[in-house]
Amino acid sequence: MLRVSDLRLREIVNVLDGRRLGFVQDLDIDLDVGRVKGLLAQGGSSKFLGLLGRDDLYIAWEQIIRIGTDVILVEIDLPRTDY
Repeated sequence: MLRVSDLRLREIVNVLDGRRLGFVQDLDIDLDVGRVKGLLAQGGSSKFLGLLGRDDLYIAWEQIIRIGTDVILVEIDLPRTDY
């Protein structure tokens, strides 16, 4: 059985570009049916030099490829950010 506290220790990585998206901050759960709808990733990429905070990213359950022992692999087509 997987606990929410265990998920928070795993880093989220996008398989499309290898980008680190952060760590699990919260879960979106449909209480009516008892299923996880998605994850909220806590700021993997910082805004302007880290001065303006970090972005949170919602990841739908369908975008999750695999939940491993150390990492969660997702497939998300995100806009490219070259600095």
